[in-house]
Amino acid sequence: MEELDIIAEQHPLELTGINHYQIIDDNNDIVPTYAARLAEPIIIRGAGHITVFALNNKFDEEYPQALNYKVSRDEYQETIKRINTLLRKNVPMNFKWLLFGCICCCCTFGLSLCPVLCLNKRSKNAVNEVLDWENARLYHKIGLHWHLAKQKCSNSTVQEYVLMIEFRPPLSLSHPD
Repeated sequence: MEELDIIAEQHPLELTGINHYQIIDDNNDIVPTYAARLAEPIIIRGAGHITVFALNNKFDEEYPQALNYKVSRDEYQETIKRINTLLRKNVPMNFKWLLFGCICCCCTFGLSLCPVLCLNKRSKNAVNEVLDWENARLYHKIGLHWHLAKQKCSNSTVQEYVLMIEFRPPLSLSHPD
């Protein structure tokens, strides 16, 4: 009996006390107010070799340990595979247009860079569409939300797009819509 292993279950939602107190009118009792604290979001950084306007051509496919007991590895890898397939197709084309735009920049007074900006915006919108579809299909049902976010790199002031997986609070059945 002395060698029992205790396995602590990890919950993304914990109750924490806040310094604010709420006074109940009936008995003038002071009751601490509790609020839900969600776990830190999971950040998936780009892992490719080509980056055009902060958008990388590939995201890291390694399964984050914080998603254990939430999402199966297969579902996670399927989502990352869809995003990476889309980026592998679009970002190299954006890079070619960027090179063409830089070569012709002097002759066109910078207007040759406009196609690159439009193509990069289209690539970001396509990734956001895939993430919205995946969220509606699976992740919102299990309390997760994926989105594309711009974040500073850890060792410089350069920004890059990352995939951010946020934990959402569970729906309360006691409150009406």
